[in-house]
Amino acid sequence: MTLAPYALINLAAIKHNIEKVRDYAPNAKIMAVIKANAYGHGLLRIAEVLNDVEAVAVARVCEGIQLRQSGFKKRITVLEGVVSEQELKDFTQYELDVVVHSVGQLDILEKYHGQKKLSVWLKLDTGMSRLGVSGTEFTSIYQRLLDCSCVNNPIFFMTHLSSADELDSSVTLQQIKCFEEKVKPYTEEKSIANSAGIMAWPDSISDWVRPGIMLYGVSPFSDSTGEMLGLKPVMSLHSRLISVKDIDASVAVGYAGTWVSEAKTKLGIVAIGYGDGYPRYAKTGTPVLVNGKRVPLVGRVSMDTITVDLNSQQNAKAGDPVTLWGDGLAIEEIAHYADTIPYTLLCGITQRVEKR
Repeated sequence: MTLAPYALINLAAIKHNIEKVRDYAPNAKIMAVIKANAYGHGLLRIAEVLNDVEAVAVARVCEGIQLRQSGFKKRITVLEGVVSEQELKDFTQYELDVVVHSVGQLDILEKYHGQKKLSVWLKLDTGMSRLGVSGTEFTSIYQRLLDCSCVNNPIFFMTHLSSADELDSSVTLQQIKCFEEKVKPYTEEKSIANSAGIMAWPDSISDWVRPGIMLYGVSPFSDSTGEMLGLKPVMSLHSRLISVKDIDASVAVGYAGTWVSEAKTKLGIVAIGYGDGYPRYAKTGTPVLVNGKRVPLVGRVSMDTITVDLNSQQNAKAGDPVTLWGDGLAIEEIAHYADTIPYTLLCGITQRVEKR
């Protein structure tokens, strides 16, 4: 028995969640977003079970190369695009789709005269104000791409929704309208919908959808959990008690003594901390499962440990199992207590946490 924290990765849940994407968008192709080490789940491990999608998306070229070197055969789109001619050679060598979101990237493509041609996605900024060409330059950039000797025809179109998780916002419909107006003259394949778009904005579903967080069984909305939406969480996080001790009333606990016992209290020390990716700012009261039952975190999260109040679990002992999120304790709830979002928790799991 190990006392070190570990994460369980349920690969069957990925397949279930892909089926949910199909339910929402039965006629669309799926580009599964597996950037940032598949949202902390393990890039190659997740890629191995993506047999039922048409393509994947990563953020950076190094992620695409890693996939290709592992033997991954499906289409790969690199969302951040290309930054240099040298990097463009990697795109052609490893057959990666490139996203063009700036004139500078277009300049790189126009100067490149390699033997292999590239598949290109032209990204339109419809309101995210992050990556994407403006509406005024969209047509001219598209025409220049058609004239590039290294670019395959057809060229594909995409945009990114900034506020699809806000169901009462008018921004998403404005973005969809802006995108559709710009691409209306063209017959090329298009992509708008992210996870929130897929689940809440049917007008955003087009030729391709790009599910991210919903693939991992997590809700893109702040007022629900993935399980409430019929998704199955892929990651659960576990550890064990490494010590149990009794303290008297009026005893300060942890760094800076931010929590003080009001009465005699049984404390449990759990082998997990911010060095493992557990959120540093999880508040006193954040729920933790010990032997499957809820107990509250007390005091500050340390690098290697957290402390919990075991007064409701008088028989708990060192070595007993602890769940930080998983069955019976949604990651969305932990994110709420830590004033963050589930994305940061998943991506923040560190290398010293074994994934099983």
